[in-house]
Amino acid sequence: MASQRLIGLFLTYALALTLASSGFFAGVHSYSRPPPRKNLRLDDHDSDAGPDSPQQVHISLVGEDKMRISWITSDSAPATVEYGTAPGAYANSATGSTTSYHYVTYESGSIHDVVISPLKPNTQYYYRCGSNSQEFSFKTPPSVFPIKFAVAGDLGQTEWTASTLQHISKSNYDVLILPGDLSYSDYDQPLWDSFGRLVEPLSSQRPWMVTQGNHEMEKIPLVHTQAFTAYNARWRMPYEDSNSSSNLYYSFDVAGVHVIMLGSYTDFSQGSEQYTWLEGDLRKIDRERTPWTVVIVHAPWYNSNVAHQGERESVEMKAAMEGLLYRSRVDVVFAGHVHAYERFNRVYNDKADKCGPVYITIGDGGNREGLATEYNNPKPDISMFREASFGHGQLDVVNATHALWSWHRNQDDEAVRSDSIWLTSLSSNSACKL
Repeated sequence: MASQRLIGLFLTYALALTLASSGFFAGVHSYSRPPPRKNLRLDDHDSDAGPDSPQQVHISLVGEDKMRISWITSDSAPATVEYGTAPGAYANSATGSTTSYHYVTYESGSIHDVVISPLKPNTQYYYRCGSNSQEFSFKTPPSVFPIKFAVAGDLGQTEWTASTLQHISKSNYDVLILPGDLSYSDYDQPLWDSFGRLVEPLSSQRPWMVTQGNHEMEKIPLVHTQAFTAYNARWRMPYEDSNSSSNLYYSFDVAGVHVIMLGSYTDFSQGSEQYTWLEGDLRKIDRERTPWTVVIVHAPWYNSNVAHQGERESVEMKAAMEGLLYRSRVDVVFAGHVHAYERFNRVYNDKADKCGPVYITIGDGGNREGLATEYNNPKPDISMFREASFGHGQLDVVNATHALWSWHRNQDDEAVRSDSIWLTSLSSNSACKL
């Protein structure tokens, strides 16, 4: 079996590289990168764990009083979660579903999804997955302000990733937002398993809300024609709850913030399903209930880095959707893809505009490809801060009118802010009233 997997992986890589060199894949422009840091690969979850022991545990929000618990076992096991508000005391239980997927010669383990509810806000819960589980715990987000988001894009699995996760773990965040490019599996499916093990200490304790990037596509013409197979199977998000037809774009509310996760690598043109869904979702926002609106994409719409200039996922998506976001008074747009940090002013149509969103690129989570160190000069007037360093961001939404954004470099041994700015919600700005 091991030799078959290696042969299959070799053939997958060989075909993918051949097709890429001949122009089948048109997502990424080449540019110089500094040497990468050491890759991490967690092949063994626990040498003493049985085949029905849970691994790669992560949680995600499903509505205001529900949480999805997801995990994988190497063998069949019940999709059951026992949980309660005290250690070792599981007064409640819920049962969900089990799926798996096939990719070339790779067969995934059993992927379990269980939604538990009703849950109290800002409360610590203790839980077990399946029949042979250690105890995990998580804290639900608050139902009212303040709330803190951790934001990190293009994580990957390197020593820089481990540094980013360590910094995030100390931030006392409520919800993590990941703007795409999770595992950097790039056809090597066991790297998805490795990524799940790497992030489990954090993703099992706080909800992780993610969207896809180009490294999640994993589509091979003639061999594996379905894109996002592993991503959709492993990281199921609550798209049905926002009337979306796709796991690649969805929205959710949490503690006065409406968060919209968009798909840069699925159809975004005017009249597409995603465009029509976004129009409807923006129209339904109740600013009395959710005075803040935050949007997540992968490919940035504003970018003064040399990397990833002119890509259709940035240029054409911006042309199609920027007006929708502006007219709906979106407060902040986060993106990844470019492996550096950059914060723009409030912008619309390439000009500073007090009623436009603040655009922030944060694709510096720790990926194996290294940093994008070259910027276009002179610096555009609308670019307020830019730096090619690994790190993560924190959005502290204090109340209905004010939030503190801060970016933290990994090079800093202490939690030192490298960039920060106080934001005022557009819903509280009388000059921007709809």
